[in-house]
Amino acid sequence: MEMISSRIALGIAAGVCGTLFLGYCIYFDHQRHSDPDFKKKLHERRRAKKMAASSNKRTTVFPDMKDHEAVQRFFLQEIQLGEELLAVGDLENGVDHIGNAVAVCGQPNDLLNLLQQTLQPQEFHLLIQRLPAVAPRIVKATPAMQEEDVE
Repeated sequence: MEMISSRIALGIAAGVCGTLFLGYCIYFDHQRHSDPDFKKKLHERRRAKKMAASSNKRTTVFPDMKDHEAVQRFFLQEIQLGEELLAVGDLENGVDHIGNAVAVCGQPNDLLNLLQQTLQPQEFHLLIQRLPAVAPRIVKATPAMQEEDVE
């Protein structure tokens, strides 16, 4: 008889614990959804994931290095995309885009100093490791210099 009552007590305790856990999950979900920034954050996360997915599918098209406006647009676009990807935790793609921006920057040393102060240490170290791989991609993407380009 004592064995049966302890099993019943154990079953009741497990049921109460399960009910409490389920109640906590429902409460937490309600709190999360009632947060005023929930939808905004959700849309940002989805947009960044979509950008990350599209950036994985396409190869980076570098601008004509003689067209300063195109280089500037590309630089700003890559910095913005890199920051957004880093913000959502996509370290690999975020660092790749920031590396592209550093590669086309007119003053890369100044930019690297700024990035060292603003990025997390692991992000900055990954960026430094990836920079040597960016230069061959730019050379491959940039058309060969014409004779009139050489002074």
